[in-house]
Amino acid sequence: MVAHLSYLAYLLGWKIIGILPEKFAYALFSKLAESMYRKNGKSVRRLRTNYSIVKPGLSEEDLEELVVAGLQSYMRYWCDTFRIHRWSPSRIASTVTTTRDDLLRSPMNEGRGVVIALPHSGNWDHAGAYFCNEGFPLVTVAEVLKPEKLFKKFLTYREEMGFEVLGLDSRAFLTLVKRAREKRLIALVADRDLSASGIEVDFFGHRAKMPAGPAVLAMKEGLPLVAAHVSYTKTGIHIDFQSIEISSLADESERVAETVQNTARAFESGIEERPEDWHMLQRIWIEEGIY
Repeated sequence: MVAHLSYLAYLLGWKIIGILPEKFAYALFSKLAESMYRKNGKSVRRLRTNYSIVKPGLSEEDLEELVVAGLQSYMRYWCDTFRIHRWSPSRIASTVTTTRDDLLRSPMNEGRGVVIALPHSGNWDHAGAYFCNEGFPLVTVAEVLKPEKLFKKFLTYREEMGFEVLGLDSRAFLTLVKRAREKRLIALVADRDLSASGIEVDFFGHRAKMPAGPAVLAMKEGLPLVAAHVSYTKTGIHIDFQSIEISSLADESERVAETVQNTARAFESGIEERPEDWHMLQRIWIEEGIY
């Protein structure tokens, strides 16, 4: 019953929010962010804890301001999600700015694939739609949601923007290897491990686990590994690219671990600069005492 109600809520969002006047829709989601903050539920408390680790020197007042800004950014993401399928290619293109995008464009133009690792920052669907419009075939992986028809809805939504979306299961990595050999652009959100095989890293001075997939895929296929941090601007998004060093250690497991740690370091720099756009409302650190 709960799953069905969740599906209906998302369906309502796509049908109604998408056709509301733009200013009204975003104002509504801004109010929803304010309501979330006042209720101070589990996800809001988690966001506060996460931000306190990213920015440990903040005063209590500044931390609360950051939490409010983070919730506003998070709800802007959801409003975008319900509306972006109606945006024209020209609007998508005109609302994206980039830094160091040659890290992606150069190898793709040379006929090579690229592995992009992203944290949960800004609007990564907007970023993906932008590069699909630029003619770069993009493949990604998504967590299989319940109910199944909700997952299929998200699948259709992203496929309409030009993505190929693989469900996060045992077959996904084999398909990613195949797509890498087809010289595709592979974008993987990689700041939170959703399996039992995550690699332990130091992340903002505390222990966390992150997926090995981007590192293993780049190493296995000899592809560039690039971090992309997406943040919001007044009119759209900015994507900052950063090369991730692939370890040269001889032992394969150590090589993977060091490369994942390098990925975590790349994520730190982007998140630290624009923490309000990091939408991490779940537990990420594994140490006792961090709730």
